[in-house]
Amino acid sequence: MYYKYKTSRYILKYVFLGGRDMKLPFQMDLTGKVAVVTGAGGVLCSVMAEALAMCGAKVALLDRTKENAINKAENIVKQGYIAKGYEANVLEKESLKKAHEAILQDFGPCDILINGAGGNNPMATTDKEYFEMGDIDAETKSFFDLEQSGVEFVFNLNFIGTLLPTQEFAKDMVEKEHASILNIASMNAYTPLTKIPAYSGAKAAITNFTQWLAVHFSKTGIRVNAIAPGFFSTKQNQALLFNEDGTPTARTGKILAATPMGRFGETEELLGATMFLLNDDAAGFITGVCIPIDGGFSAYSGV
Repeated sequence: MYYKYKTSRYILKYVFLGGRDMKLPFQMDLTGKVAVVTGAGGVLCSVMAEALAMCGAKVALLDRTKENAINKAENIVKQGYIAKGYEANVLEKESLKKAHEAILQDFGPCDILINGAGGNNPMATTDKEYFEMGDIDAETKSFFDLEQSGVEFVFNLNFIGTLLPTQEFAKDMVEKEHASILNIASMNAYTPLTKIPAYSGAKAAITNFTQWLAVHFSKTGIRVNAIAPGFFSTKQNQALLFNEDGTPTARTGKILAATPMGRFGETEELLGATMFLLNDDAAGFITGVCIPIDGGFSAYSGV
């Protein structure tokens, strides 16, 4: 299957995707650039990693589970691009340092960092959307039953898991003329979802941190931006969105009713904003922004 797209220099090109259903909205020339993607063993970030590789970048895929990172990287290499998987825990400085040293040897210093690691945990989730009298003593996990360790894990995974990789890899970037950091926020950052206070709070922190970093690095060549995905159906949220028999859950009904476009996002639909924000030709004067990719969810008032 061939797709036509424009490069950042407005030259029409075609790309063969080997029968895959993914297409690039446009292509940048990232030849010689080194891109580091955390959380790259997952669905969303592995697609971003693949897109960067298709643009010519040497891509380092980082994941806590080494096998996941290696498998995703091998899939990219099989298509003729440059990628390698590395084990890295975004909550451990030494783990990140070890991965960084290996990447420096294999590819060189980092030009692009995508902070994609994140997620939620049941320990930081309430059973019900609204508190009702009697919930404290009932067999239900209310706000008062949330475990500190669970809340800390979710907040740390998302916020500290963005801060530490940035501390590690931005050292490579501060003296470069063009470098870019892309953080992954969520439409939760605009309007918190029920039942998941830690995740919502952590993603709101990511948007704030993105703005802070953009200002902090504004005198260097680093631009810092974020995207805020809405609802995409992945393995991580499968149980939340669908019953065991494949039928949609009640929460899915609410999600789609509150999404003006009336559907879940497709993974490849993250690439337009991602590639735009990373493109120095198109977005060279853009830093500190967060773009929702949510089918209108964050804009919809419910009426």
